[in-house]
Amino acid sequence: MSTTVERTTAVEKTVPVERARASDRAYATLLEEIQSGALAPGAVLAEVEQAARLGVSRTPLREALHQLSADGLVEQQSPRVTVVSGIDAGDIRSLFEIRRALEESAARLAAERGDAELFAGLASEFAVAGASLDAATGRDDYYALIARFDAAVDAAVDNDYIAAALRTVRTHLVRVRRMARDNRERLVASVAEHRLIAEALAERDGDLAAHATHVHLRNALTSILDSIQNPEITDSRGQS
Repeated sequence: MSTTVERTTAVEKTVPVERARASDRAYATLLEEIQSGALAPGAVLAEVEQAARLGVSRTPLREALHQLSADGLVEQQSPRVTVVSGIDAGDIRSLFEIRRALEESAARLAAERGDAELFAGLASEFAVAGASLDAATGRDDYYALIARFDAAVDAAVDNDYIAAALRTVRTHLVRVRRMARDNRERLVASVAEHRLIAEALAERDGDLAAHATHVHLRNALTSILDSIQNPEITDSRGQS
């Protein structure tokens, strides 16, 4: 009798875990597709089709869609229709308003609490990053460097509330960054801006770090809005 109970309990524990893993897989795939643009704004995410495509049942798919809805990446147009959320100039301005508040505060705290040597090393990496932007993986490598820099700032700040808020912002920022990804001139300027921020953090100059962050975000917002309003503008390699 006890063996049967133990087996039943084990099964009960396994099913939610397996469903959670399926939900996580579905969420991760849909998130990447939304952020990359493979699933464009307005794309319909029909439960039956998406569950079959992703190889999961409808329950974990619904859980994944619920999480994406909480992230603001999908929305319900009707009880049975879920679509990828749009993103326009107003959304981007709003995103950058909260981004400025969070990142400028984080820069001040990181300058005070962070590892100066670590930020000095990152500043050195930014110093040479611009030269490799045109390499086959140059731009991907640069975005990976930014991710490491962001992680270093988060660790230095050591504030779970700020980190959680920034994760939400960055979830949307991936979509926004893609709009200016092929603007080489802007990327070169971004490299220099990140280098200045990293140097300020290495020198524990919170005022300079916050100001450099403010300038970087202002320039990034201007570039992204320009790319939306003037989509025909191309970079030096002829990409739109």
